[in-house]
Amino acid sequence: MTENIVAETAERIFSDLADAQKINNAINDSWKTPLWVALTDAGLPLSWVPEDCDGSGASLADGFSVAGSAGRFAVSIPLVETMLAGWLLAQAGLPSPAGKMTVAPARPQDRITINPDGSLSGRVRAVPFASEAAHIAVTAQGAKGYYIATVETSACRIEAGESLGSDASNTVTFDHVKPLSTRPAPSGTTPASLMLMGATVRSLQIAGALETMLDITVRYSNERIAFEKQISKFQAVQHNLARLAGEVAAAVAAAGSAADTIANSSSFDDAVFLEVASAKVRCAEAAEKGTAIAHQVHGAIGFSMEHILHRYTLRALGWRDDFGHESYWATELGKFVAARGADELWPLVASR
Repeated sequence: MTENIVAETAERIFSDLADAQKINNAINDSWKTPLWVALTDAGLPLSWVPEDCDGSGASLADGFSVAGSAGRFAVSIPLVETMLAGWLLAQAGLPSPAGKMTVAPARPQDRITINPDGSLSGRVRAVPFASEAAHIAVTAQGAKGYYIATVETSACRIEAGESLGSDASNTVTFDHVKPLSTRPAPSGTTPASLMLMGATVRSLQIAGALETMLDITVRYSNERIAFEKQISKFQAVQHNLARLAGEVAAAVAAAGSAADTIANSSSFDDAVFLEVASAKVRCAEAAEKGTAIAHQVHGAIGFSMEHILHRYTLRALGWRDDFGHESYWATELGKFVAARGADELWPLVASR
């Protein structure tokens, strides 16, 4: 159930224009245009941009609810990427250009540097929807600290690539690219901040996709007849459905807790790191286990491209790698706990 008018608006638009079966049957991508227009008219792509910068001025909590809705519909357009880009540019007081945007870098090991002449250099991988976006919001490192910049995608070299869900996921090369605008990043806004925001959004999307997987799988198990009875009546299937429900509940709780922590924090402090890292690890695990169960219950039909299940399972699996995969966050979480020492472990866990 939606929690606010922003999420309700997103759900209504997705229901009308992003039906999974209709998209699955579409012969081309023409369905994307009316969906993007409707989202733009509602102000959702610039949810996190202040009103005085021509954005919607929605709260972080409202924007996170939109990300969860986008996951429940496995939306394959750069909505959440544009939201992230708008948020990043707003941190530096930079205006958000109209149209689709994305952010870079999207992986914690990648770096973009700002040269003495103000140009940007670097090669970053797996940038979501870079080939479809008109602009990229960038965090770059210079000799005097971090910077935030707006770059025209056409000024970069874009290499073709796809995610597991067949969405654009491109390698982007900045070869002394002149940005449209650049400002020093405010204190506390670093590439790590972008990774934390991105990991939270992806956790919410994974959790949303898992919710829909559960709905689809339960419905199918009640419709599929084998040996003259519904397969949902078999104990083994019931056991698997219970396991899937458990994974969904864990992912929703972890992602929601991370989003709430960021929404109620004034900075990306230790509490935010602990929640986000834990959420990305747990949601990634849930995606792996949940998709396996969903496909097992569906059998062969779930693997066919004609069925909608793959729209959710493949994207949930692909989102695990964006903004840090679970191994990265598990390692960082281990370092975080080890640095505090054994005596601080239980108080740290109990405080959450």
